[in-house]
Amino acid sequence: MDTRQLKYFVAIVECGSMGKAAEKLYVAQPSLSQQMGRLESEFGTSLLLRSQRGVTPTAAGQALYARSRAILRQMEQLKQHVKEGASAESGTVAVGLPTTMVSVLAMPLIERVQQRYPGIHLQLIESMSGAITELLASARLDLAILFRASDTLGVTAWPLLEEQLFVMGEPGDGVAAEAQSCALSALNGVRMVAPGATNGLRLLLERVFARENLELNIVADIDSLPTLLSIAESGHACTILPVSALAQREAARCPKIRAIVAPELRRPASVCWSSTTMMSSATVAVCRMIVELVEDLTASGVWKGISLPDEQSRRTLAEALRAPERHA
Repeated sequence: MDTRQLKYFVAIVECGSMGKAAEKLYVAQPSLSQQMGRLESEFGTSLLLRSQRGVTPTAAGQALYARSRAILRQMEQLKQHVKEGASAESGTVAVGLPTTMVSVLAMPLIERVQQRYPGIHLQLIESMSGAITELLASARLDLAILFRASDTLGVTAWPLLEEQLFVMGEPGDGVAAEAQSCALSALNGVRMVAPGATNGLRLLLERVFARENLELNIVADIDSLPTLLSIAESGHACTILPVSALAQREAARCPKIRAIVAPELRRPASVCWSSTTMMSSATVAVCRMIVELVEDLTASGVWKGISLPDEQSRRTLAEALRAPERHA
């Protein structure tokens, strides 16, 4: 087994086809198949399932894919460290951002990284939180903002912010048209659209509505922020989102929003990274910049509806980021 075989294997899994992977790698398909046969022989198990629809990894292949991504990324970082120096802030840093945060955070992050660290190539990946979690677990991301408050297996999570949730749309007769807030109980049975069942926001809503003995009436699963907002604007159903979801939407096309109260709905967000691999100096620099940007955007009033961790938590994070070797 060598890094070339791992690179081939990762490309096949991500392309979902031997032919497409061969084109991407500029390798003859018979040679690629031969290398995969050798890899499977070395591991003594099947790594890929081949069918007319393409190629998918087996359970063993999924495990190898995650570890291979991490190994290949570490190899890239090692080359960069040797070339530029171990403390140089340069190289590619892949960051996963939830769709609701992209419109507020993405452009300022790109601009600030370019200004301060021109040697860093930033790669931003926007998706729903469930997909971002999978990308971080498979080592396709260096950093991610996820809606959680604590560490999980293989992932370090540092509290970044807490955002308030709003009901968007018109809940109906139980809420006055001019009201600026809405009791959670007024949403009992109200037609709702929300992200799919594996999404963190959806799980939060299910948990809170069940705790309050309220009916969560989800009429459609929608994993698209623009579509969620359009449905809420149309009056067909309501949705529940943070106010940042409206950041780049024209005022004339924004649904009516009301803060949810009694109880107020909030969800924590953390900046996360793998606890099984070393963070490069470039990754640490981008992580610091995310924390700094969130503080600046909150203080300036650009990012509304969020609160920051207490000062002690922020100092602890700052100390941890000064010593990236602790994350290995």
